[in-house]
Amino acid sequence: MKKRLHLLCAALLLLTGAQAQRYDDIARLKSMNERVNGLRSTADGEHYTVIEGDNIMRYAYAEATPGQALLPASTEKFTITDYELSADERSILIASGRTPIYRHSYTTEYLLSADGRIRPVLSDAVRPRDASFSPDGQSIAYSSENDLYVHDIASGRTRRITDDGRWNEVINGTTDWVYEEEFGFTKAYAFSPDSRRIAYLRFDESRVPLMEMMRYDGRLYNEAYTFKYPKAGERNSEVELWLCDLETGARKRIDTGAERDQYIPRIGWTPGGKLWFMRLNRMQNTFEVILCEENGAQRTIYEERSEQYVERVDDRTITFIDKDRFLVRQESHTGYMHLYLYSIRRGPLAQVTQGAWEVTELVGVADGRVYYLSSEGSPLRRNLYRVALDGSRKERLTRGDGYYTIDPSAGMKYFIATFSNATTPNRVEVCSSDGTTVRTLATSEELARELQATRRPVKEFFTFVTERGDTLNAYMVKPRDFDPAKRYPVLLTQYSGPGSQQVLDRWSLDWEDALVDAGYIVACTDGRGTGCRGELFKKKTYGRLGALEVEDQLSFARYLGRQAYIDPARIGIYGWSYGGFMALGCALKGHGLFRMAIAVAPVTSWRYYDTIYTEIYNGLPQFNARGYDDNSPLNFARMLDDKRTRLLIIHGTADDNVHFQNSMEMARALNRAGKQYDMMVYPDQNHSMMPDDTHNVRQKIVDYTLEHL
Repeated sequence: MKKRLHLLCAALLLLTGAQAQRYDDIARLKSMNERVNGLRSTADGEHYTVIEGDNIMRYAYAEATPGQALLPASTEKFTITDYELSADERSILIASGRTPIYRHSYTTEYLLSADGRIRPVLSDAVRPRDASFSPDGQSIAYSSENDLYVHDIASGRTRRITDDGRWNEVINGTTDWVYEEEFGFTKAYAFSPDSRRIAYLRFDESRVPLMEMMRYDGRLYNEAYTFKYPKAGERNSEVELWLCDLETGARKRIDTGAERDQYIPRIGWTPGGKLWFMRLNRMQNTFEVILCEENGAQRTIYEERSEQYVERVDDRTITFIDKDRFLVRQESHTGYMHLYLYSIRRGPLAQVTQGAWEVTELVGVADGRVYYLSSEGSPLRRNLYRVALDGSRKERLTRGDGYYTIDPSAGMKYFIATFSNATTPNRVEVCSSDGTTVRTLATSEELARELQATRRPVKEFFTFVTERGDTLNAYMVKPRDFDPAKRYPVLLTQYSGPGSQQVLDRWSLDWEDALVDAGYIVACTDGRGTGCRGELFKKKTYGRLGALEVEDQLSFARYLGRQAYIDPARIGIYGWSYGGFMALGCALKGHGLFRMAIAVAPVTSWRYYDTIYTEIYNGLPQFNARGYDDNSPLNFARMLDDKRTRLLIIHGTADDNVHFQNSMEMARALNRAGKQYDMMVYPDQNHSMMPDDTHNVRQKIVDYTLEHL
């Protein structure tokens, strides 16, 4: 008895010591991974700017010279949140401070640096946002309380472009919630190249159902925050495209077609000064780019159709090169994401890239060559290539085996490459256009030394074959001094959402690594539906989210359980958001396979999630009810084996993305089924557990895993 008591005390002391430092140390190491943030190229392509403290610094790409401070000395202290240089680079528009609206949107105060002084600008505006210079640098457009304005810098006068903006009814010049979240932009206006006109989107969200989110905020009486959120199958905003002549003030609505239940995910102007807009149908399987002629005529210059869906568009889906030619990144022609050259006048000209791999990003175009990142060689890696517009003379410009991100200069004279792989933290270099290293900006040397000195475990990549014959990519992180003769507990970490990737050859460190320090194995696999393995692999999950993905995670758990060095009775699974949906599905369908499951901010029914994301992958619930219900965790709560599987659900009450409703309904279903589970609630925290509890939630996950797995 005494010996057992001594062992218990020793174990408790060890656990207590580990708890005192385990996530803090991981967070410290993670913060040491060096990068250069906020890079902006100047127009000459020879210099770049970055935010450093309370100033904006200008550096040369080619030479390691002291930076030039672009802001004059100021007695007023302010925080630089964002900034934009005017076209002639004589003025700087500065966003100072941030009051969040949703995940990507915020209001701020604006300052203008010009003529050797800094002064407030747009000070008469009520909560301004999304401000930017006109191309000639003479005006600033911005939105305030759902209306669009243009401010003349020289005169100080402001013109109100719209006057019908109202909260939860009409939005002008910025986006509604679902466009912001799923199409990834908030500035919904665009100046013409000559600065004489401004095009903007108008959202009528008056008939979009209202969502109420309770705010507590330490008040005596809590308060409901209401906003328009279109859930799957429900009404979207009706979106119109308008054009204002800034010389006359005349406005007119641009015809976007007879269909009102559609999306306009981007607008812009060609280099030749013609207005264009993207059009996407509600099912998101027909995508068009429409060009507007000066005489009012319109024509479709690009069209793409898919039996299931067209991959979600972004700023680099279409890239105009000159007055006539543009590049398109798409997958429907060959089943892999590639680049195609089109002419406004003549249609398709050339397939620029091809092969059983994917172009993941168009970086730039210069001197008749296209620069792009791709997965050629391995879906786990990214490298920079360049190729002629006709598809000839392809060159690989980056040489490391791992993962690159690229920040190009204007005209692609230089680029800044950030490289890492599973064993190497970030290395940041300035390179010339042919890939030759010019100089090194950061090496993460201090972090690298500590990782080596502490023998930090690294990812080991492998593949395995499921019972259905699918080969899946995976990684595993083993504890220090791993002994194959021992048996270890294992945690599966995953996201699994359509087109996503977790298994990548890039350096990373997160809360899961605290478990590795405590003697656990951490493993991850990308199942069917994930990205960079072609259209067929990705779209297998269409119309039945959560069916095949759960099968693949269960297969992975069974595969791991058969390994001699893994304890099959101590397998756990974790996920956040879509990953939380998956963790619940695996816990409920696993029949005790998992000893523990943690679901953070989980979707529990796709009926509760937004239109754009859900319907592109699952169709509309009116036509695919089974796709929504057959794999909803709410409908098989009774299957939880709570004697063998310990379940923790975590959610923030102010999550405007995956609403707290999801976890409340999951709790209701589990309660009705008489199941036991655990729950951690974070008052007034959003989907990322911000603004206060990003650290706390990770510590909670670590502690829970150590206790129950």
